[in-house]
Amino acid sequence: MAKQCPKAQACGGCAFNGIKYSEQLEIKQKSVEKLIGHFCPVAPIYAMADPFYYRNKVQSVFGFSRTGSIVSGIYRQGTHNLIPVQSCMIEDRNADRILQTIRLLVRRLGLVPYDEDSHRGLLRHVLIRYSQSTDQALVVLVCSAFRFPQEKTFVRNLIEAEPSVRTVLINKNDEKTSMVLSELPERILYGEGFIEDTLCNLRFRISAKSFWQVNSTQAQRMFNAAMKMARFDGSEHVIDAYCGTGTIGLIAASHCKSVTGIELNPSAVEDAKINAKLNGIENASFICGDASDVLKDFATRNVPCDVLFLDPPRSGSTEKFLAAAMRLEPKTIIYISCNPETLARDLRYIESRGKYRAVGAQPVDMFPQTGHVETVVLLVR
Repeated sequence: MAKQCPKAQACGGCAFNGIKYSEQLEIKQKSVEKLIGHFCPVAPIYAMADPFYYRNKVQSVFGFSRTGSIVSGIYRQGTHNLIPVQSCMIEDRNADRILQTIRLLVRRLGLVPYDEDSHRGLLRHVLIRYSQSTDQALVVLVCSAFRFPQEKTFVRNLIEAEPSVRTVLINKNDEKTSMVLSELPERILYGEGFIEDTLCNLRFRISAKSFWQVNSTQAQRMFNAAMKMARFDGSEHVIDAYCGTGTIGLIAASHCKSVTGIELNPSAVEDAKINAKLNGIENASFICGDASDVLKDFATRNVPCDVLFLDPPRSGSTEKFLAAAMRLEPKTIIYISCNPETLARDLRYIESRGKYRAVGAQPVDMFPQTGHVETVVLLVR
């Protein structure tokens, strides 16, 4: 029998909660096969041994209950109505426990939650990142100000209660926005401002705004599948488009001759360079720029590319990028997608140009209890 979350209907975040896990997998498998199956064979989906308590990133809204007590939770889907949550069935238990401790400290110290209507109060959100492999946690207090009177007491009590918390930051956000973190730099209250996590035997530095896979177990399986598809022999020149903090390229670096990562976000590029140094990787370089423009320039200059990895956002890639990629003419394209609908659209565009064909797809259940599914597709020239 499937586990049922008591907040499932009010929250709306886990559309598949209450459905047997085997049935969830069947739904996702059929969805990918329907969208992708006419392009290439679809392998059986990678399932989780335990499809609960997997999220290493926790975000919680702070506010008041109807009785006036301080609570934390999530907004009901599509609204700003706060649903109090004591614990969540898809969030890492350690991160959940840290959040419970923070909730107790907020009440004990009288920290006032921020009110969106009156624009008064201090604490808007708490964001927690937790690494199971290193037992390190990062805590971000999203506040309406950079300072509050009880901050030293808060940090001291938090660290005493939760030794895995290695850094605590304040992100000031006093704007009328649905964004959790503002673009302002964080102020460090404790620690170095980052933690480390491991993936595929590499160490990665994780900061408040770093993009990082929320399900480390399944991310490792997904990236291993992508590396297997590449069929490296050690001589390849690899390009990692949409590289973010360099995860895919750095994992590939030990299998190939060279890696070039391309990323539009300057801070992510700096993180990628730091992660390369952290792991002693010398055959990887990173470029800050628009991937479409960079690939077009590479094609003009005949820069070699044997394997092209692309891991775009949910909106998928663009025709501009895909046209530039095909002009570059890599031997192999490995497309990692978090949205099978935009993946199908992009595969249709690629195959219509007659240069590449999809030969296999591997779905990965990255987000159990939800309708989301990741898919890795291999295309050959």
